[in-house]
Amino acid sequence: MRRLTASLAVVLLVATGCGGASGPTTLTVLAASSLTDVFPELARAYQSSHENVELHFTFSGSQELAEQVKENTPADVLATADTTTMDELAEYVDRSSRRVIAYTSLTIAVAPGNPRRIRELADLARPGLRVVLAAQGVPAGRYSRQALAKAGVTVRPVSAEIDVRSVLTRVRTGEADAGVVYLTDLRSAGRAASSVPIPAAHNVTAAYPVSVVDDTDHEDASAAFVTWLGSAAAKSVLNEHGFTTP
Repeated sequence: MRRLTASLAVVLLVATGCGGASGPTTLTVLAASSLTDVFPELARAYQSSHENVELHFTFSGSQELAEQVKENTPADVLATADTTTMDELAEYVDRSSRRVIAYTSLTIAVAPGNPRRIRELADLARPGLRVVLAAQGVPAGRYSRQALAKAGVTVRPVSAEIDVRSVLTRVRTGEADAGVVYLTDLRSAGRAASSVPIPAAHNVTAAYPVSVVDDTDHEDASAAFVTWLGSAAAKSVLNEHGFTTP
């Protein structure tokens, strides 16, 4: 199995009993790094209405997850941070199961108190300002560059990160003065970062599609989980984490 850079694997038991000689069904879910906080909570909510299922999450940049799917790494469900990546995987996923479960938008992450006095996207072009963006092949990187293009701003980032959480980490640790991230990611930063809003005219909406991966050994269980992610219970959790839902 190819190593995932900056990935985070989380195993959550979504049942309290084994309920049968064969034990619980284990689903492997590949999910965009910006879902790191909300998906474990979704799994706990899933436990209340589904028994005998174990969820194993691997979080990383959507482009890294796509490579895993193309290399036939065993997986049951895929959740990306953009529709483009999912479109490119049309031959690897069950298109009939695909659904968008959430949306978010962009914001500028800065150090607490905004010491560099950043007020808008145009400020990111100031000489001497250390700005980080996600790489162009990453959904957050494409979204960020779309927003900058809308604002007519050219930025030369000091680094291009493999996923949006890495951008936020650079700002949180003081390695960068600012970075463009998802608004929902700022929740994880707590007091370690502040946010400068991006107006709607220059902002971009990120969509999160989810799909069952082809050739899964657990088609029914995978489809049931994907369907549940569009339920009122799942939407409530997503909304609590700052996502909007269809």
